[in-house]
Amino acid sequence: MSRRAVLHRLAVTSCLAVCCALSFAPEPAHATDATNTTNVEDIPPSTLERDVHLFIVQRDGSVEEHDDSTLRANTTSGVDDIAQRYVWFNKDIEQIQLLTAETIGRDGVAHPVGPEGIRDVQEPRSAGAPTFQDGVLRTVIFPGVEPGARVHLVFSKKRTKPLQAGTFSYFVEPTREPVEFQQLIFDLPAGLPLHADARGYVALDPVTENGRTRYTFEYRHGPYAPTERGAVGYVTWGDRLMVSTTPDYAAFAERYRSPAVDPSASDPAIQQLARALTAQTDDPRTRAQLLYDWMRFNVRYVALFLGETAAVPHRAIDILRNRYGDCKDYVALYGALLTAAGIRNEAVLLNLGSVYTLPSVPGYGPGAINHAIVWMPDLGLYADASAGGTAFGYLPPGAMDRPALLVDEGVLSRTPAVQPRGRSARLQFDVGADGDAAYTYRVEDSGSTAEPERNTFRRSTRMRAQQIVADRLRQTGLQGTAEVHTSDLAATQGPFTTTIDGTVEHFAWPDGTTALPALSSLAGGIATQVLAWLAEPVRTQPFACIGGDFDETAQITLPGNLRVTDVPRDAEVHDASFDYASHYVFDPVSRTLQVTRQLHAAFGHQMCSPEEFAVARNALIRIERDAFSQVVVKGTGS
Repeated sequence: MSRRAVLHRLAVTSCLAVCCALSFAPEPAHATDATNTTNVEDIPPSTLERDVHLFIVQRDGSVEEHDDSTLRANTTSGVDDIAQRYVWFNKDIEQIQLLTAETIGRDGVAHPVGPEGIRDVQEPRSAGAPTFQDGVLRTVIFPGVEPGARVHLVFSKKRTKPLQAGTFSYFVEPTREPVEFQQLIFDLPAGLPLHADARGYVALDPVTENGRTRYTFEYRHGPYAPTERGAVGYVTWGDRLMVSTTPDYAAFAERYRSPAVDPSASDPAIQQLARALTAQTDDPRTRAQLLYDWMRFNVRYVALFLGETAAVPHRAIDILRNRYGDCKDYVALYGALLTAAGIRNEAVLLNLGSVYTLPSVPGYGPGAINHAIVWMPDLGLYADASAGGTAFGYLPPGAMDRPALLVDEGVLSRTPAVQPRGRSARLQFDVGADGDAAYTYRVEDSGSTAEPERNTFRRSTRMRAQQIVADRLRQTGLQGTAEVHTSDLAATQGPFTTTIDGTVEHFAWPDGTTALPALSSLAGGIATQVLAWLAEPVRTQPFACIGGDFDETAQITLPGNLRVTDVPRDAEVHDASFDYASHYVFDPVSRTLQVTRQLHAAFGHQMCSPEEFAVARNALIRIERDAFSQVVVKGTGS
C-alpha cells in the first residue's frame, strides 16, 4: 500500500500524480508569505517535513509498524490536504494504536486531537459486501489547522497474521508534496534477506546486530515536475521503492499458487452450472465466452485491489453462493467454471492502472501487482471477467500492454499491446431558413470500444441515457435537443450503434456571415482524439497512446437564403503512426456540403515516449487544423 494510502488519502488505490512546487524555507511564516517575493501559485499546498517509518518484520511475515510523521500546510488548499488523515488497517488481523495526534500552530503551541477527533469508518469500496468488511479507515481530524500549521501523527500498527504466510513486501511511491526528510527502516531477522528496487530512494548500508538486520532508505525531494495531461503513472518512470522478502517472480507465483488451491472448485454445483451454461456448444472459445458473460452479469465486483486484504481467494463455492467477489475471486470462480467446461486456464497477476512496468522485485502495491485476471493458453486469450464492460476476447485499457505473471508457470509474460478499435460516424444537418438545423447522428463502435459503449447505455436509465447524449452535443459546442436510440443492448459481442436525432439552435445566422464548423462527428470522434494527443505542447513524460480506425462522413444541407463563400481544402497527412485524409465537396444544385475524414492511428504499443510525440507533433497539428476547419456561409439578404 502506498504511503499516501496509509497516511493521507481515502482513495487508497489511486495511481498518484505529482504537481508543480517550489522549495521554500522551513520556517512556516516564510512559507506562507507570498505577498512580495513569491508567486502564490508557486507555493506547494503542503510539505512532508519529516517521516520516519519503522517496520519490524518477523520470519512468518507478521509485522509491527511505527510511524512518526509531520506535515505542514503552506496554503489554504494545503489545509484541506492535511487536516484529516487516514490510517488503513485490516481489523481481522491488525491492531492499531494512535500514540500522538496534534496540531502544532504557527506559534509552536500544540493542540492535541481529542477522542472526538478520532473515529473508525468502513472502507467504502467494500460496497456492503460482508466478506470484505475487514478494511477500516481510522480517521484523524486535526483541530485548528491553518496555513503555516503542522499536523503531527504517531501511530503503531501490528499485523499478527501476514497477508501471505512467510512473506513481507512494501511499496512506496512519492506523494504530491515536497519531501524534506523521509526515512523507511525495515528490521528483519538476520537470515531473512530483503530485496529492493529503489529508484530515487537512497539505500544506506545494512546494519546487523543482535540477530537482526536493519535496511534503511532515505528520500528527499524538492519540487516535482507538473504531471502532463495524458501521462502514464508517475512510478512507471519516476521515483519508487519496492522491498520484498520474496527473491523473484517465480517464488512469488508459487506463494500465491499454493494457498489458492481450492477443493471446492470441483463442487457439483459449479460443475452443473458450467454444463448448463455451455450445453449448446462444443466450441471451446464459445464456451469460454458464455461462462465469461455469465460471470460479468451475475457476480458483483467488489473493487478492492489485490494485496490490500488477504491474498488468498475465497472458496469458489462461496463466491458462487454470495454472487460477489474481488478480482482474485473472479479468477477463482471463472477458472473453476472453465475447468469444469474442459478449458485449461491459470491465474495471472499484473498491475491494473496507468503503470506499465513492474519493479524488479515482486510484491503488492498500487504501482506493483494489484490485480488478477485469467489466461487460457489453448485459446491464446487473456480475460478479465471483473471488467464488466469489456467483451470477451478483449481487455480493458488498464490491463493492456502490461507485464503479467503467469501463476502456474511462474514466468513473466505480457498482455497484448494492441487490439482492434473502430468508429464509424455519419452526421446529417438540414439547416432551415431561420438558421436552426435538424440533425441525425449515427455512430457504430466496433472492436474493443463497442462493448464499453453498449454497457454504458445498458446500465443507464432512460433519463441518464438522454443526459449522456445531451452532454455529447454540448461538448461539441452546440445547443439543442437530443433523442437517442441504440442497437440491441442484450448483445454481448459485435458492433454497437447509437443514433441521435434532434435540433440545433442558431446553427447559422441568415442575416449575416457564419463560420460553420465543418463537423464530421460530435464529441468523441477524430477531433476529440487529436485534441487528447495534443493536450500538451511539449511532452517530457511517457504518455498513453491508443490507436484505432476512424471513418466519418457528414452532410450539411443549406437553405436557399444561405450561400457558401469558403470551403476547406482537402488534406492528407501521413506519418509513422498516422494516416489521415479529408475531402470536401459542395453541390450547388442540392445545396449540400459533404465532409469526409478518415484516420488510421497505429502505435504498436500503449505507452509512447516524449521522443515519439516530438516526431508526431507536426503531423498531429496538421490533422487538428483540418479537423477543426470551418465553412463560411453568408445570408443572401445581408
